[in-house]
Amino acid sequence: MSNVFTFLKWFFFPYRTDFTAEQIPDLTGRVVIVTGGNEGIGKETVKALLDRNARVYIASRSKAKADAAIQQLHQLTGKQAIFLELDLASLSSVRRSAEEFLSKEPELHVLYNNAGVMWPAMEETTEEGFDLQFGVNVLGHFLFTELLVPALAAGAASSPDQHSRVITVASSASLLNTVNFDTLKDGPVRRQHSTESLYNQSKFLNVVVARETAKRYADKHILSIPVHPGNIKTELMRTKAQWLRDLVGATLLWPAAQGALTQLWAGTMPEAIQYNAELLVAFVHVDKCRAEAYDPVLGERVWSYLQEQVARA
Repeated sequence: MSNVFTFLKWFFFPYRTDFTAEQIPDLTGRVVIVTGGNEGIGKETVKALLDRNARVYIASRSKAKADAAIQQLHQLTGKQAIFLELDLASLSSVRRSAEEFLSKEPELHVLYNNAGVMWPAMEETTEEGFDLQFGVNVLGHFLFTELLVPALAAGAASSPDQHSRVITVASSASLLNTVNFDTLKDGPVRRQHSTESLYNQSKFLNVVVARETAKRYADKHILSIPVHPGNIKTELMRTKAQWLRDLVGATLLWPAAQGALTQLWAGTMPEAIQYNAELLVAFVHVDKCRAEAYDPVLGERVWSYLQEQVARA
């Protein structure tokens, strides 16, 4: 019951903040990747980073959509983001994307694991046969982050605060489910679950993996912070009926620029280094996920499972 209560509190009564994107310090010399940076809160995040002179890569599977966003952002900011091809539903694409980035940049200062998919049809899976929401939201980002650890370590050494950062977009949905390992790949057990519960599971795993990343790479000065951005008006609900999208959007959702604030604060503000492994929720507030997210035994099992899956691919 307490998890449901917290979910409702976050949903209907987000915390107030005085933080604005204008408070972000100058980011000249910083290199940033934003997955899914061509739309929604990812695009707003890119805009704010460009405004502060960061060198920003938009990692997206659609070059056409990314190019359109890059052109629009250039008109708004006078700065040019860079396209990086990345399909998180294909581990081979994830490897190619990381290789391409590393061939261009020796350092990475902030990685925003921002892209995500919500409530797709049950028939949709990744290239390797994983549940699409797990594959995109969790496994693809896990591999991408792991491959970029050398650049993140180098970025930490050149950062003013001697830390690089991995910011992972979770959700209030992380409060609603834990993990059933038998649902992560397609099969009879997975088909017994709803696409909504599988989404909740992926967001819970985002918190677990972010915390494990923080623990495992603290010695390299890589911070890892999961964030719940709030209930934001984005394209995530595109699989639902238009009437439902209109109703929810008109009554319960915040603009994408507001949704970007928590992850912008986590990725750019000096004081955020105090909150390694902590969950930040809308808007710019430290809170707690459900108790299972802090179980070290579960964290170890999740990490081992992810390592095994990417090693096989």
